[in-house]
Amino acid sequence: MQDSLSFDVAVIGAGPVGLACALEVQRRGLTAVVLDKGALANSLVGYPTNMEFFSTPELLEIGGHPMATLHYKPLREDALDYYRRVAQTENLTLRLYERVIGLEGKEGSFTVITDKARLQTRFVIVATGFYDLPNYLDVPGEDLPHVSHYYKEPYAHVGQDVVIIGAKNSAAKAALQLLRAGARPTLLVRGPDIPESVKYWIRPDLVNRIKEGRIGALFNSSATRITPGAVEVATPEGPRTLPAQFVYALTGYHPDFSFLAALGITCGTDAAQTPSHDADTLETNRPGLYLAGTVCGGRNTSRWFIENGRYHAQLIAARLAGEPVPALPEVLQPVQLGS
Repeated sequence: MQDSLSFDVAVIGAGPVGLACALEVQRRGLTAVVLDKGALANSLVGYPTNMEFFSTPELLEIGGHPMATLHYKPLREDALDYYRRVAQTENLTLRLYERVIGLEGKEGSFTVITDKARLQTRFVIVATGFYDLPNYLDVPGEDLPHVSHYYKEPYAHVGQDVVIIGAKNSAAKAALQLLRAGARPTLLVRGPDIPESVKYWIRPDLVNRIKEGRIGALFNSSATRITPGAVEVATPEGPRTLPAQFVYALTGYHPDFSFLAALGITCGTDAAQTPSHDADTLETNRPGLYLAGTVCGGRNTSRWFIENGRYHAQLIAARLAGEPVPALPEVLQPVQLGS
């Protein structure tokens, strides 16, 4: 383990909001270090190939750096290159592939313990997002090798039966891509229809492909068991078995509550298990420890995205630098804008 290093602020999470926190802190004359157990913008690395964001470039920008792209809605690859360039331009101190395992001390004198070092810091900001932990189905066979909670691209599935569990934007786009790449997709949906929350340019396409019979769909249905070549399903008409060489369980994700607890952050008993924090200051129940971005919403992962979560960086940085805290812009209100 390395000897102890010292910073004013340690930011846990090297995604867009974490990077925004570090650059805003640095611009106010404080030193910052960004830690992540994975890559820079690790969640975006895991997104589907050529995934299109639902937002326009200016809503994804941080620190006033313009996002240059030929696309009206940026692609995953545009964003990955953009956030890498911002981190380099701002000369952010990054410690990637370094896992935080504990936090000792108190406000003004924290020690962040990682698997490689002990870092001294006055304040800590947690911007860890939620994409690393899927919402599991808890059915037999979910751990089989042909089952995944992350969809990347359709090209390996030509001529294959693929079951997609879920019906939100990710599942809808996966089903359409799989169809057009030569697979035989079937959607398994808990509700009675494709949700109205699916983006307006995606939902009609999916609904029409289902009506044509080119994409299979079972509604008011749920998986009860996954086997090496099939998915057993409970439907209103009784049990059914769907052939499946591959299964994508795209049922959402949630923050790492055990990690938050290890840092001393308590979480609520509400359905979202909302981590304790002051809505105005973003300070948690542990003084000197702050939350930023999606993690603030707990299991309600549609409250905060890059588009509004990036403003958390300005709020926290101003507070830590002893500056007047800026008035909250309207965009800071929870909105469903994300990718």
